[in-house]
Amino acid sequence: MGSPRNGFMKDLYILSVDVGTTSIRGHVYDKEANIKGSSSEKISLLYPNPGWVELDPEELWLQFVAVAKAAVQAAGLHMKQITALGISTQRATFTTWSRKTGKPFHNFISWQDRRASELVTSWNNSFTMKALHGSSKVLHFITRRKQFLAASIITFSTQHVTFRLAWALQNFKKVQEAVEEGNCCFGTIDTWLLYRLTKGAVHATDYSNASATGIFDSYQMCWSGILCSLISLPLSIFPTVENTSHKFGSTDTSIFGVPIPIMSLVADQQAAMFGECCFDTGDVKITMGTGTFININTGNKPHTSISGLYPVVGWKIGQEVVYLAEGNAADTGTAIKWAQGLDLFSDAAETEAMANSVPDADGVCFVPSFSGLQAPLNDPHACASFMGLKPSTTKSHLVRAILESIAFRNKQLYEIMSEETNIPVTNIRADGGVCNNSFVMQLTADLFNRKINKPRHFDMSSLGAAFIAGLGIGFWSSKEELKCLGCTEKVFYPQNVWKNYKPVIDHWEKALTRSMHWYSKP
Repeated sequence: MGSPRNGFMKDLYILSVDVGTTSIRGHVYDKEANIKGSSSEKISLLYPNPGWVELDPEELWLQFVAVAKAAVQAAGLHMKQITALGISTQRATFTTWSRKTGKPFHNFISWQDRRASELVTSWNNSFTMKALHGSSKVLHFITRRKQFLAASIITFSTQHVTFRLAWALQNFKKVQEAVEEGNCCFGTIDTWLLYRLTKGAVHATDYSNASATGIFDSYQMCWSGILCSLISLPLSIFPTVENTSHKFGSTDTSIFGVPIPIMSLVADQQAAMFGECCFDTGDVKITMGTGTFININTGNKPHTSISGLYPVVGWKIGQEVVYLAEGNAADTGTAIKWAQGLDLFSDAAETEAMANSVPDADGVCFVPSFSGLQAPLNDPHACASFMGLKPSTTKSHLVRAILESIAFRNKQLYEIMSEETNIPVTNIRADGGVCNNSFVMQLTADLFNRKINKPRHFDMSSLGAAFIAGLGIGFWSSKEELKCLGCTEKVFYPQNVWKNYKPVIDHWEKALTRSMHWYSKP
């Protein structure tokens, strides 16, 4: 393809839509990666039973189309000026549908959903898992192959698709019947949208989304036949896995009036990593949104973790495969939104000033575990809690304790990632809505004792999907050109106060311990 400076790309733009956990956002980008128009809609989450979190597939589809059209309209453009579509999506949220009719059998089951927690616990404690761990240890000792080391320490989580899908297969009769008839399609949000955009012509996903399901073998780069056999998941329902940068097809003309090439499907955290231009081994990205996700680029090899870090495919473009090691804390923005619902503040923007208005949290600790505790503690039965409340406790103390807990979890994840991967960290970049809170950002920089860059672009997942789509059609020529388009808005430098926080963190870790195993059956 020619250079984007050539005339053939004049007056053409990239449309990128990011389907997050709480909203859908669409942006139109020009060649300088400036946003020419935007649109967004809130996603309605459904809570039909305690611990269940769902989304309506039809409603999500209609919102996606509406946001895409509104973003192009806001840019003052026509759809024929959109040269490619990139799609970034939340991961591990799935549904199943009829191959014949395209109708979903049930709502999307969100990555936050905990309906399979008992199933997960039962399997993690089962004789089968003990046998798997034992035999894998022997195979690793003999072969020294890392995938056997991974299998020897694997534990399941409700955040992965695996057992939520097993639950759906066991509890939805229509799904069982469709599988028997060869009439069942499985898909995460990207696959569902692609299926609808192409009027059912394409049932596919990309490596980044597939690798985040827990059903994909990131060492062999295919759906895991062994795991599917073990848990009775039918391989026939899974989509084809394609490169992250790939012409997946074109949108049906009836949707936008013209066919638009769909040039990228990418999972949101990997998309943010690409949008941050974290292309080199040792680059670190922190996304603080609904949850916190810390990723490190591990190069062309997946990292085998013993503490709950997860190896995912960052992206596959051509023959190049980039792997990431990932740690996450599920309840970052969730905790802030919850506190807002309790009227601790009216606007999240107030929290920074409230936290700074008091010298400390007055001994109050907050444990942000509405969805359990992830790496390195890995306890799905932990509860969220405030501890250390006193008559002197004010709203500002509570807010400061919440914000501190976010930074403390960041520190836990960063330390275990640094220790386990043994990869020298080169750059740290942060994005997501919570990174606009300078109290959290500064405390995180202090606790890491490293500088952290905050980019000018707010929605890095959308930008990453746009970058990948644009590279695929020659809108941009290289990763080096993309690096030149990036711009840092602010740098947070460590202020050498992290040692002062040690007793506070020690106190907080006691609170963590007391919150663990809260929901376990006696």
